[in-house]
Amino acid sequence: MANRIEDYAVIGNCETVALVGRDGSIDWLCWPRFDSDACFAALLGESKHGRWLLAPASEIRGVRRRYCDDTLVLETEFETASGAVLLTDFMVRREGSSEILRVVKGLRGAVAMRMELVVRFNYGSIVPWVSRQPDGRLQFIAGPDRLLLATRAPIRGEDFRTLSEFELSAGDELSFSLNWSLSYRPPPPPLDIAEAVAGAKSIWSEWAATFEPPHEWGEATLRSLLTLKALTHWESGGIVAAGTTSLPEKLGGSRNWDYRYCWLRDATFTLYALIGAGFLDEAKAWREWLVRAVGGAPDSLQTMYSVVGDRRIDEHVIDWLPGYEGSKPVRVGNAAVKQLQLDLYGEVLDALYVGREAGLAPDEASWSLECALLDHLEKIWREPDEGIWEVRGGPRHFTHSKVMCWVAFDRGVRSVEKLGMSGPIDRWRKIRDAIHRDVCERGFDPAQNAFVQSYGSTALDAAALLIPMVGFLPADDPRVKGTVAAIERKLIREGFVIRYDTGTKADGLPPGEGVFMACSLWLADNYILLGRRREARELFERVLAVRNDVGLLAEEYDPIEKRQLGNFPQAFSHLALINTAHNLASAEGPVHQRSAGGETGGREPPKTTSPAG
Repeated sequence: MANRIEDYAVIGNCETVALVGRDGSIDWLCWPRFDSDACFAALLGESKHGRWLLAPASEIRGVRRRYCDDTLVLETEFETASGAVLLTDFMVRREGSSEILRVVKGLRGAVAMRMELVVRFNYGSIVPWVSRQPDGRLQFIAGPDRLLLATRAPIRGEDFRTLSEFELSAGDELSFSLNWSLSYRPPPPPLDIAEAVAGAKSIWSEWAATFEPPHEWGEATLRSLLTLKALTHWESGGIVAAGTTSLPEKLGGSRNWDYRYCWLRDATFTLYALIGAGFLDEAKAWREWLVRAVGGAPDSLQTMYSVVGDRRIDEHVIDWLPGYEGSKPVRVGNAAVKQLQLDLYGEVLDALYVGREAGLAPDEASWSLECALLDHLEKIWREPDEGIWEVRGGPRHFTHSKVMCWVAFDRGVRSVEKLGMSGPIDRWRKIRDAIHRDVCERGFDPAQNAFVQSYGSTALDAAALLIPMVGFLPADDPRVKGTVAAIERKLIREGFVIRYDTGTKADGLPPGEGVFMACSLWLADNYILLGRRREARELFERVLAVRNDVGLLAEEYDPIEKRQLGNFPQAFSHLALINTAHNLASAEGPVHQRSAGGETGGREPPKTTSPAG
């Protein structure tokens, strides 16, 4: 039986991540980078598509997992009728190579163990050439990719698999290391396992030690921050949206997308999470990635980029993989890269404003880029676009997109007014006010007393919860209160929030997906703004309760089947969790509004802790 999404934990080395199941099988790994081809793709198929299993050979009666303190070193304890063993999994990186290490130790009794390594490059389609090296390591090679397996355990080949059987008594220990390197370079020397374990624990612990948990949710917040760090490329500063592709929004469905890229939409959420937690170096690296990635002609702005800023992300189907629990197609790349999504301009301008306000050194080149983006947005903000949810149903005038156009010009105005930047402030004010009037006239439905998904529509959209969070209107505005009330009536399922109104009965889930974790947290943020702290806490803790046993969240959750859905682990979910925890615990109270007056500017907002600029 396939592992559920929540049955996986993640290990990583800030270049890539691997998914480790409760059964001891690593079923997903792209090497050497998050968006490289997978060499273990059993997650989206079968064991023959690549995996690395290390587990007891007999029936497993119990499994307990945990991360070793504040690290990404995973410990899995297996209990059998004859004893127990502890499996430690982690990743490291070296100059020009990357490595997974697995150490298994006997705890009690005697346990028969088995190891099965199935290497399949190119998402399960290429069987490597295998040979024994002079130093005893087993080499798997195909094209530029080379894996080297080192172990003292007895190994043998059978049916294009590498197998091992051995027994561990209490105190016995065996290790396995699997190294990736380029096949045309000299192989790296074997690692000292004890040093590698100590080094990996030290690196993660030292990073986590800079975070001082300010509230009762400190442990959950830190685990989310560690997950965010694991999805960050150590050199480029880019943060991918998730470690996987094609995990379905609905089991058996076709809404299976590749999330191993960096979305501009995540920019402000990411900066608030990092800055609020005190990780200014990571915030600075992310801001620098952002400026590099979007550099160029303003009309060439993309929705997403690779982790190092590549623009080409062509979408194609891997037809030999059957998909997670039969959810096809399996996609690599993402066609949404070329969509017009007007909200991205607001996210980029907001993120750069947030960075400046937080004290990150100003950059003249980035300000020139911002001015160029605003010049271009002035020409196109009236156009329809594809919206925040990247619906592939043709462009519309999405209300949230227009609100974020307002944010773009508002942050331009503030950068001049508050931070001393130079720009055509009168023109920007005029455009900002025109957008505000347009949204209030065309994006608001008086019959429902709520902002709707798009102009002329009656459908609701949870993205409207961002309206007070970005300062477009204050939380106590009757239109904002009405929108929250309408979302409570129509978009809540089993205590969680779906993304938008699909015409589904209020007691059913949308036909294409589960509930969206970030949307539930946005509603909690609105409760905080409205002074409804008890309800905010209850909703936040409801989200905390659906994390898996090691604190990880996917994109969505099915509250009927009680299981996670979508790509995993999902940065957007963890970002929203970090920000809501910070908002709830803020000593000054909840999230502060950044602007309260729309067209006239309103009162000057205090320092904000909200996640959208």
